[in-house]
Amino acid sequence: MAAEIVNPRSDSPTPGAAGVNSTDEPFDPAFALHRGGKMAVQSTVPIRDKDDLSLAYTPGVAKVCSAIADQPELVHDYTWKSQVVAVVTDGTAVLGLGDIGPEASLPVMEGKAILFKQFGGVDAVPLALATTDADEIVDTVVRLAPSFGGVNLEDISAPRCFEIERKLQERLDIPVFHDDQHGTAVVTLAALRNAAKLSGRTLGELRGVISGAGAAGVAIAKFLLEAGIGDVAVADRKGIVSKDRDDLTEVKRELAELTNRAGIAGSLETALAGADVFIGVSGGTVPEPAVASMAPGAFVFAMANPNPEVHPEIAHKYASVVATGRSDYPNQINNVLAFPGIFAGALQVRASRITEGMKIAAANALADVVGDELAADFVIPSPFDERVAPAVTAAVAAAARAEGVARR
Repeated sequence: MAAEIVNPRSDSPTPGAAGVNSTDEPFDPAFALHRGGKMAVQSTVPIRDKDDLSLAYTPGVAKVCSAIADQPELVHDYTWKSQVVAVVTDGTAVLGLGDIGPEASLPVMEGKAILFKQFGGVDAVPLALATTDADEIVDTVVRLAPSFGGVNLEDISAPRCFEIERKLQERLDIPVFHDDQHGTAVVTLAALRNAAKLSGRTLGELRGVISGAGAAGVAIAKFLLEAGIGDVAVADRKGIVSKDRDDLTEVKRELAELTNRAGIAGSLETALAGADVFIGVSGGTVPEPAVASMAPGAFVFAMANPNPEVHPEIAHKYASVVATGRSDYPNQINNVLAFPGIFAGALQVRASRITEGMKIAAANALADVVGDELAADFVIPSPFDERVAPAVTAAVAAAARAEGVARR
């Protein structure tokens, strides 16, 4: 399948900002680019005459079907299965737009699919499902799974996203990866490793505070602990997630058991006093005095889009390294640095799942791409750095073999 931009027809009016299909509206390049969708299916073999047709379809295709029926593993060699990922959503947590439904999520899912192709050479198919029931989503994906080599869950709201991922991982023997959780965590760890290196510290010497206890916040906290951070506390709208709170969901109760070894209670601002790292994945605004109270040489990763929790101009007053989720500032924490290479590596070795070790390998490889260029405004490479995808792919494939989940 080819991921390609479909140009708008010259005789078709383009909606303006209000979305009105009228030639009176000002030209909007976003609508122009999206007209007709951003993807198309393209054949990888020619069909020029009856001989080509008889090989690609009947009768030649019957030989391949029969061979796969006799030896099911041949499906990986004679179909696209091992090269294609299903990008699955229910449209309940789309970018900064929230619950906008499956149809409205499709432009984002198409975008995700072309990023897979552009940055990892992996084909991907958007699947927007007309249900928000966790079990229905799981059953649907399980039934579709024979067509795919992996499943990328996308823009599914918490806490259902945790349940859906867990159940799919239990029922399928192909990689299932919720990018909103793990892609964000991988890139965050890579940037944090380099920031620590730049300051002459180790992860074990750092105390972090995460704003946001949704999918990304929970995954980042667990992943940083797995990687060896000294301590990390997570704050939701009601303050620090801690064992003394009686209003926690099951996911947050588990989080309280794992995090906040310092036993901090109260607000995000309280936790930031003396902290080495701030990681924002929640939106909102952190008051400047709270940022000023952080430890000398702190790191501020304010990743909300389009408005970071701490504006970079404020963050630079107090922090030695500043990162955001935006492309117009240095050190963009962008998932596209991770998920294409992670899936490319997993598919390359036909991994049965994506392990913690594979994710840590991806983060380490991503951090290593920066190399001798490491600087306060360059702790993470650009998505357009051609070294990124090959480095992550190779590291993930090697880790899958080392952990025994590779099947070739």
